[in-house]
Amino acid sequence: WTILPAIILLFIAFPSLRLLYLLDEINEPLITLKTIGHQWYWSYEYSDFMNIEFDSYMIPTNELNMSNFRLLDVDNRIILPMNSQIRILVTAADVIHSWTVPALGVKIDGTPGRLNQTNFFMNRPGLFYGQCSEICGANHSFMPIVIESIPTNFFIKWIMNYSNSLDDWKQ
Repeated sequence: WTILPAIILLFIAFPSLRLLYLLDEINEPLITLKTIGHQWYWSYEYSDFMNIEFDSYMIPTNELNMSNFRLLDVDNRIILPMNSQIRILVTAADVIHSWTVPALGVKIDGTPGRLNQTNFFMNRPGLFYGQCSEICGANHSFMPIVIESIPTNFFIKWIMNYSNSLDDWKQ
């Protein structure tokens, strides 16, 4: 009476373990975005494109436009191409943060001294909002995340314009 249930559990476990392994596999990402959590903002690095780096702060309530969302909009959005496999590397500089975008099904902790990775695929253009979902201090809810998904040709133009403006600034 114990051998048969053990065999049944093995038949259930092996396909599940295979699926868990396949879900963790990252299939040739087009872009790698490094995310660093600070108190009380996020830093982003597009290391695939000439080290494009920027910080993303929440827009204060007194500076909001009518089209902005209170406590959710940022001054610098993450721009990513749609229909592309995206890899996110997440870490933190001070305390544990959690980079969470519910519409994309992504939640990954950023821990100081560790580099965690996950991936996602956006199949439509639009804005995707998220926040730090870890209790990392008094103002942790004021660390919003905004991802703008755009077609690939517009993303290439954005990268070219951004890198050109950096070259002009350095001269």
